[in-house]
Amino acid sequence: MRKKSLLLTLAAFAAVITVTYAQTRATSSYAEDRAAIEDLQARYLFALDFHDPDLYVSTFTPDGILDVGSGEIKGRQAIKETIARMPSPAAVAGKRAGAARHNISNIVIKVEGNTAKGASYWFHYSNDNPDRRNVFDGFGHYEDEMVKVNGQWFFTKRRIYNEGRDEWAYKGGKNPAW
Repeated sequence: MRKKSLLLTLAAFAAVITVTYAQTRATSSYAEDRAAIEDLQARYLFALDFHDPDLYVSTFTPDGILDVGSGEIKGRQAIKETIARMPSPAAVAGKRAGAARHNISNIVIKVEGNTAKGASYWFHYSNDNPDRRNVFDGFGHYEDEMVKVNGQWFFTKRRIYNEGRDEWAYKGGKNPAW
């Protein structure tokens, strides 16, 4: 009888631990969410730099918005068409095609449940010129609204500010990182 009672107690204890662990894993920590959001931002930039419109739009929700200086582009299909029209660096006079790379830094992320806001600086450099010289050629910042769906983060809205273009430059004057 004592043996049976001990086995039932151990089984109940194991069940409580299993349920507690499952509940803990159902919600993610800030660190896990932040890592997933930084991965989202990196996939977005790799897709942009390697001219991959399909991967690019997969970082947005189906009704996501890309907000650029010339206005908002709404929905994955419209965003994909816009990105697909962007020119890729071309080969010049027998040289390989140039390359362009975007980087982000100073990433601020505020997670509230399954939504998040973010702000980050971006800068751009390339060698898309006849001598393939490396050139720093742009900077600005992103302001992001994101949502987690089935454990994966997506942009619901990404605003791009580009300080090299008057129509895209930040005119808010207020710190975008809250």
